[in-house]
Amino acid sequence: MIKNNDSSWQSNIAKTITFIVTKDCQLACKYCYLVGKNTKERMSWDVAKQAIDYILDNEYDENFNHDSVIFDFIGGEPFLEIELIDQICDYIKSELYRRNHHWFNSYRFSFSTNGINYHEEKVQRFIEKNITHLSIGITIDGTQQKHDLNRIWKGDGPERGSYDDVVRNIPLWLSQFPGGATKVTISSADIPYIKESVLHLYSLGIHEVNINCVFEDVWEEGDDKKFEEQLMELADAIIDNDLYKDYACSFYTEHMGKPMDCKLENNNWCGAGQMLAIDAAGNFYPCTRFAQYSLRDKKAWIIGNIHSGIDKNKLRPFLTLDRCTQSTQECIDCEVASGCAWCQGENYDAADTPTIYQRATAICKMHKARVRANNYYWNKLYRKLELEGEEKPAEKTFNLNC
Repeated sequence: MIKNNDSSWQSNIAKTITFIVTKDCQLACKYCYLVGKNTKERMSWDVAKQAIDYILDNEYDENFNHDSVIFDFIGGEPFLEIELIDQICDYIKSELYRRNHHWFNSYRFSFSTNGINYHEEKVQRFIEKNITHLSIGITIDGTQQKHDLNRIWKGDGPERGSYDDVVRNIPLWLSQFPGGATKVTISSADIPYIKESVLHLYSLGIHEVNINCVFEDVWEEGDDKKFEEQLMELADAIIDNDLYKDYACSFYTEHMGKPMDCKLENNNWCGAGQMLAIDAAGNFYPCTRFAQYSLRDKKAWIIGNIHSGIDKNKLRPFLTLDRCTQSTQECIDCEVASGCAWCQGENYDAADTPTIYQRATAICKMHKARVRANNYYWNKLYRKLELEGEEKPAEKTFNLNC
């Protein structure tokens, strides 16, 4: 038996609506794409309520007629605003019931947290009240050495890592969410720690590790070779120790690294435009990566606000995106194109002009290295299964979380 990555709830079916409740965070992670974090921009209850009312008032609009919904809360660190979030969630639940809305009992509250204040009483009260409709992921990057390399406390004093402050809350989190997955980010400096970090996360009781390389252009010459070596060493450890039976790592995805035909497989990788994000000023975005605090060089791409609603003309370009209209010919013809991810916000930020139709390719070599290691993993695993007389598993769907 091979453990499969658990698909996210209603993946690609539910509407995702994100509240940027704060742009503050206790940490100053070195690889963080949020370049404009600050302590001033905090969402008010009035803005949150107006956003909810607009969304629920337009129940049958094409932007909100999905069968299910995920209300996502991010920052910064979302749990810094747990009182506001609690008020928002109570209002959503009461309004769904009062309106007999089609999302009633088909909703989820979702969080990605740094885990530092997870244990606090007010956070735990919120979890207890909403646990049947709740998804929470805690970000821990692996071993203390790897985690503290990037995920450091903000401040002007000596650099201090946050590993101890996070890992103390992992047992509590897993007791409440036994299938909880973590998301690990890889940048150039921490490539040497990939293998030991994934194995360390398994040892903490985390059975699913979603892991990806940053999309920004941070890579050094030779990083792809180091990356491939780490993934092959990790593959050996997972297979030789039968860890594949109980643990999953998204770096190893069986059906990837193949050519793609634009006529048959021409979907956009990213969900920008299908999602909706709301900031403290009440502005709407096609994704949080198009808010100003996420952008290095471009202006925010606002598609409306809580007062005037969604401007469909500003949203329309996102609804026409596909793989081939934004890829170079080299990407279109690539023999290992499948599974190569991109972030629409990074595409926009890195483009020569203010366009979303220019695909950023900084991770090209890293993807090809991953494909080579992925082929090694599955070839070795299937040889092992054949020798042990086990059947090859049926085709699986993996949640890459890239």
